[in-house]
Amino acid sequence: MPYKAFLPALPPTHSKECLLGALGAALGLIGTELLCQFLLGVRPHWLIAPMGASAVLLFAAPASPLAQPWSLIVGNMLSALVGVSCAILIDNIVLASGVAVMLAIALMLLTRSLHPPGGAVALSAVIGGPEISALAFQYVLAPVAINSALLLLIALLFSRLAGRRYPNYTPRPSPHHTSDLLPSQRVGTREEDIAYALKKQEQLLDISPQDLQHVLQDAQRHAQEQNLSTLRCADVMSRFIVSINAQNSGSDAWHKLAYHRVQALPVVDSAEKLLGIVTLHDLMVDPHTQQARSILEINKPLADLMTAAVHTAAPQQALLELVPLFSDGGVHHLPVIVNGELVGMITQSDIVAVLALYAAHNLNEMT
Repeated sequence: MPYKAFLPALPPTHSKECLLGALGAALGLIGTELLCQFLLGVRPHWLIAPMGASAVLLFAAPASPLAQPWSLIVGNMLSALVGVSCAILIDNIVLASGVAVMLAIALMLLTRSLHPPGGAVALSAVIGGPEISALAFQYVLAPVAINSALLLLIALLFSRLAGRRYPNYTPRPSPHHTSDLLPSQRVGTREEDIAYALKKQEQLLDISPQDLQHVLQDAQRHAQEQNLSTLRCADVMSRFIVSINAQNSGSDAWHKLAYHRVQALPVVDSAEKLLGIVTLHDLMVDPHTQQARSILEINKPLADLMTAAVHTAAPQQALLELVPLFSDGGVHHLPVIVNGELVGMITQSDIVAVLALYAAHNLNEMT
């Protein structure tokens, strides 16, 4: 066996994550103990040792499937139930210990609630001493279920305050408010492909299909960037831009959009400084009421109709940095500016053309 198999397998951890993981675990355990004492009237020090291991997962590895709420609550409670049952039914403490952990693991795997501290919960029920034995099946609810629920509550609050995503499964919303997957998720390796590959693995992998898909997409994007890294916005942007002054009316914009057969117009001032963008949707629908605009409203100045909060790019910005904005961010037109002055425009069709040429070039090289 190569010696490297005994070296650290974890990738380096960002210092911020180190701090959040350690601080969160401390706050979680202290908070759980205090809540047990003051809110539930539980006597001091009724925090069981396996909660320390649960805190490691919830706060130091919150993305792990083993740290999710179902695994924490169901895994710990099933393990406690099995541990108490073995302690009552098997007189030999050594045999009871092994059987308790064995059955706890089997039940957690069958219920998809594997939580490593559950093994310690089951073992504690057997070897925890007279205090644990006296509780019998009450051990499942207090302290195990109560400790687990309070620790989960604190983890949810801490993650919200720290800007973390926990529970880990949070589908990325479609900008069009439909159930369609984002464009970047419809091509290449899909979530179903990841789930299929994970099912074929003989050993359990501690990563969710969603996270693994995101990792693969990032890796693919990085590989593309290595090949297209020299392309800048200035290389593909339109330089002869059809724009409109903010003092013009919505009706003027409507005619200009129709004449030039474009879907959006950058709105500028007299010095060609970008102020916003106006689209057909802006002219037809009031963003505040989501109601159709009247003819009178369309004749208002564009300053009252345009979208002022606009994503922009710089001429020397790498083109591939913009791909996520166009594919998943709901952006269709991106003004290119220098010191606030409009110098170009990039659209989805520009991005599609570049990627199509890149794909054709790669295909020619392969053949």
